[in-house]
Amino acid sequence: MFQPLSIVLRSAPIRASALTIFFFGFAGAATSPYMSLIGIRELGFSDAHYSLLIFLAAVVNVSASILAGILSDRMGDYRRSMLIACLFGISGYGLIFFIPNASIFVFAMLCMVPIFGTLNSLIFAQVRASSKDVSARELVTINSAIRSMISLSWVLVPGLVGFYLAGQKSMLPAFLIAALACAACLLLILTLLPRDVTPSATNGGLAIFAALKIVGSPQVLLRVIAVSLVSAMMHVNAAVLPLVVTGRAHGTSADVGNIVGIVAFLEVVFIIFWGMLERRVTSLGALAAGTVFYGAYLILLSFVTDTSQVYALTLLSGLGAAAIISIPITYVQNLIADRAGLGSSLIAVNVFISGGLGSLIFAIGTAVSDYAGTALLAALVGLAGIALLVFFDVRERAHSR
Repeated sequence: MFQPLSIVLRSAPIRASALTIFFFGFAGAATSPYMSLIGIRELGFSDAHYSLLIFLAAVVNVSASILAGILSDRMGDYRRSMLIACLFGISGYGLIFFIPNASIFVFAMLCMVPIFGTLNSLIFAQVRASSKDVSARELVTINSAIRSMISLSWVLVPGLVGFYLAGQKSMLPAFLIAALACAACLLLILTLLPRDVTPSATNGGLAIFAALKIVGSPQVLLRVIAVSLVSAMMHVNAAVLPLVVTGRAHGTSADVGNIVGIVAFLEVVFIIFWGMLERRVTSLGALAAGTVFYGAYLILLSFVTDTSQVYALTLLSGLGAAAIISIPITYVQNLIADRAGLGSSLIAVNVFISGGLGSLIFAIGTAVSDYAGTALLAALVGLAGIALLVFFDVRERAHSR
């Protein structure tokens, strides 16, 4: 359990990345639970307009992440791109807090905050470039430890921010907190991330269209889509779980918060577990096991009739979720192994596609069944995704013989 921590602590760039991604997660955890409330209830957006805004923001984020990865590879410098992303975050969240109107909210959410979101993939690109002297197994462990810092922020921050905002007339101070978290990211990068870290794996970088051609190639894109089918299970669960708990399980909103908090805590523990396991088995094998666990959780969730049963499922949920949010990081990076920035941008592509697939699954599931049936459908889709990945792997091995 302590080996991943020792690996992170002995490298200055990786230590800086771990602390930075904690505050990156801090910004999201401080605002995401209240984003729709602020946009719809305080600033007057309709449900349809807010949904469109969130979708367009996701498009901007994935586009910016790919472009940032390509340009960072060409420059041979991730640190500069990370600093720019932080400045966009400080400005975007700050604008929403200091000038709270609909126009500023749209501008910040489309042009500022999504670019700050590129910091996630840039951090993992920096970690990969800084880990050229470690083994592939150790890199998996490092990525898992880094990713656990985001989960840790989600364990700590929503409750603290919620306690701070309780009784206040507006939830806008959450954006000030997020801006301060972005500033913390900026200071950490400036003071702790060495200037002399250069990504040796970039080989001078690629032209933009050549890089996009690699991302869109069947060998890469089909595998990312298959991974996204697995990740989509978690997006569906985020929508279904509160409805099941407060519906057929006869729970309350407090139960939803408790369950989400418990699972987030378990994710921190189990992410480290999966990272250690990947040192002994392949990433695909570990992801397959995690997918089966999470699929089993969703199937059992579709049959619950009492809140206590949902609480009992948190162990299975945390175990599966930890695999799904951590293992694909290294898997998709390895699809373009010689380009740290471009390969890491696939993390954002996976998040974007899986979010869209999750919305589609939820829409289809609720149209033909109830929320329990939707959870069951999500499980089947996720299992189909891992089956595709196994099929691609078997076929590739057969062709290489």
